[in-house]
Amino acid sequence: MKLHEFKFELPQELVATHPARNRDDSRLMVLNRATGTIEHRNFKDILDYFTEGDTFVLNDTKVFPARMYGNKEKTGATIEVFLLRELNKELRLWDVLVDPARKIRVGNKLYFGESDMVAEVIDNTTSRGRTIKFLFDGSDEDFRKALYELGETPIPKETLQRETEPADKERYQTIYAENIGAVAVPAAGLHFTREVMKRMEIKGIETAAVTLHVGLGTFRTVDVEDLTKHKTDSENFIVGPEACAIVNKALDAKKRVCAIGTTTLRAMESSVSANARMKPTQGWNDRFIFPPYEFKIANALLTNMHLPESTLIMITAAFAGYPLLMEAYKEAIKEKYRFFSYGDAMLIL
Repeated sequence: MKLHEFKFELPQELVATHPARNRDDSRLMVLNRATGTIEHRNFKDILDYFTEGDTFVLNDTKVFPARMYGNKEKTGATIEVFLLRELNKELRLWDVLVDPARKIRVGNKLYFGESDMVAEVIDNTTSRGRTIKFLFDGSDEDFRKALYELGETPIPKETLQRETEPADKERYQTIYAENIGAVAVPAAGLHFTREVMKRMEIKGIETAAVTLHVGLGTFRTVDVEDLTKHKTDSENFIVGPEACAIVNKALDAKKRVCAIGTTTLRAMESSVSANARMKPTQGWNDRFIFPPYEFKIANALLTNMHLPESTLIMITAAFAGYPLLMEAYKEAIKEKYRFFSYGDAMLIL
């Protein structure tokens, strides 16, 4: 398929700048691939489509406050430093993005507020990318505490067209987040509440957790018309034996296995055994999925409403089927569904 096939007009007012008042107040569009039907429901109704023994697979990654602001030595210019990934724990080397990049060169030092935190730029990686070394006199525990105090929640400010607010610290995080490492939230999980999780338990719906630390590549635009030439960023993931046992049991019993989010879906597809079951796997995931593609594990998907020409709408189209998804998106715009991370949900059966 080609990039232009995923282009559509999305009114800016449909991009959700803030979450719903309550996590489970969002709307839910339900697509049935077998019948080609589209239903309009509320997220609280999601359990109507599942029975005892069905399994929800969650991505339990936890977003860390990756956006920091430092001042350049001598000039005092304010520089945004966005932490992407830790390269070396002992040396405190990090892969980051800086803005404005033209002001930051190898050898420059950045000072962060009144703290003892200093960073030195030691390499250029891309036009905005840098490798920095934090100079901090203290334990690893103290270092990470300082990072958390200095950083802010890394909401996608450009898309939301607003600055970070205090409420984002809690709302730009799933309630089951556990393993720190993401710079973007696995948004499909934002709709879950303690009440919904308790109802799942009462109904006998199983949960399994995998970890994929979502990177900024999630939001990176595709800039090649030929999708086979697009390269994605690598993201660290772990699929453990406990999750595999739960999922494989459901598959053997011919139950529904629902991936909660496209990041979960990619992690699952990277851990498929020769007999089409999940196997324990960990490493780096740069899998880019677009139609046509045959999924091996999940037979249901919960996801959000995605932006035009994004990698997320492409993997969703691969799962739902391109014609049905495009029809659903036309309906979503007509019915004024809310799009993007803080927007509404879609369940594909």
